[in-house]
Amino acid sequence: MDLVNSILLSVLVFSPVLAILIMAFIPQHQGGVIKKVGVLGTLLPLLLSLYLFASFHYGSSNLQFVEKYDWISIPISFDQAGNPYGLEINYELGVDGVSMPLLVLTAIIATLAAVASWQIKKRLKEFFILFHVLLIGMLGVFAADNLFLFFIFFEMTLVPMFFLVGIWGYGEREKAANKFLLYNGIGSGIMLIAFIVLYLLLQTMNMDQISNALTTAGHPVASAITPELRFGLFLALFIAFAIKLPVFPFHTWMLKVHVQAPPSIVMIHSGILLKMGAYGVLRMGIGFFPEQAYQFATWLAVLGIINILYGAVLAYVQKDLKMVLAYSSISHMGIVLLGFAAMNTIGFQGAMFQIVSHGFISALLFFLIGVIWDRTQTSMIDELGGLAKSMPFVSGILLAGGMASLGLPGMSGFISEFFAFLGLFGKLPVMAVVGALGIVLTAVYLLRAILRTTFGPTPDRFNRLADAQPMEVIPMVVLLGFIILIGVYPAILGNPLQQTLKTIVPIVTGIGG
Repeated sequence: MDLVNSILLSVLVFSPVLAILIMAFIPQHQGGVIKKVGVLGTLLPLLLSLYLFASFHYGSSNLQFVEKYDWISIPISFDQAGNPYGLEINYELGVDGVSMPLLVLTAIIATLAAVASWQIKKRLKEFFILFHVLLIGMLGVFAADNLFLFFIFFEMTLVPMFFLVGIWGYGEREKAANKFLLYNGIGSGIMLIAFIVLYLLLQTMNMDQISNALTTAGHPVASAITPELRFGLFLALFIAFAIKLPVFPFHTWMLKVHVQAPPSIVMIHSGILLKMGAYGVLRMGIGFFPEQAYQFATWLAVLGIINILYGAVLAYVQKDLKMVLAYSSISHMGIVLLGFAAMNTIGFQGAMFQIVSHGFISALLFFLIGVIWDRTQTSMIDELGGLAKSMPFVSGILLAGGMASLGLPGMSGFISEFFAFLGLFGKLPVMAVVGALGIVLTAVYLLRAILRTTFGPTPDRFNRLADAQPMEVIPMVVLLGFIILIGVYPAILGNPLQQTLKTIVPIVTGIGG
């Protein structure tokens, strides 16, 4: 059993390879078989992630399911005794209370997105192979405990995403894919430079060792790093991950992807890929440079407020449901920044709740828009209306998802927003009050869009639309179930976070939080 646990994280990360290998030998014309393998292939990582979550020890703040193996060793020179020394990079994986929930989120949404991909009709083999390569990259990002490995997995998500948007998207799919690659490529370049500098300074790629070195007073190597260089590295990491999050003004690429990508890929993009940016800010930006993050907290709050209000105001004036939700994502990511800006346990917990909550909510809403598009061939609000008459189940779930997004008590959106703003009130009360206005605006633009879509006069051509089919009901019910579960029993997410955040907050504040 110990041997199994010692490689369990690697098995989870690379489990989609099994589905890739099987699909590689299935003839292209057997589309039904490819779809079944593509969907069933996501069940293994889902089951493994749930097993890891069930086996996770809440009382420990240390990394769990740790794996460390010699990997790359390149001798550069020799010491006086003739022993070689040079570049050494280990294969290192591990999860804690922050990364564990994100691994489960990734596995759940990937499985449901695979079910949503049942509507894909062209080049099925290439689609599902790229889908599973993307899944490997996403799982690896949250499992990596090594900068080099993290960067490889991070980059692994870019290539399949580029093709999934550029080949299977809508009218302007190629422009959206190119813009995605350009912005994320720039962010990756900035991140790589910061990683290289950190390695040259500390001679290690291990995230835990880097964090300990940079946050330990009097460390022989880290103490020689000037405050200016520390702030420069923090800023580089923040910008790299802010592009991914995205933070205004680095957000325009995300709007294109949300509108042009197929629904199942938008589920993954909004539900998981954006969260990699937030994870990077917490894990490496704040985790490596807590003092600089503390000094930058007010600017984090300012950027969060800009995201919230800018996204909410522009969401209100949109005529396309996809654009409403795209700007809504920008607005809700502002709440994550406000949680980080609080620099206390409650704020960080609110940010993490928002990351997971928005993952489920955005995946649900974009899946529903995909269902509506499939029936009506439009997502323009003015062309829709009265869908509740012909599609009552879809309309009901859409309204429930909207209620969750605007923070209705009893759903995950309420818990995340409450914690984030409560944490910020203790540090920057004026900023918290201004940011809270975004919640009011969220109710305005979401209810406007959803009610105009589902109620009112029904166009004649929409009188006999088919309601949700069994393959569509599964993702709707499962996603809404998790949204309600987190809302009524937040401890399921809060317990894994507690110990990890207790180790971060005293370092950040310097006064024990």
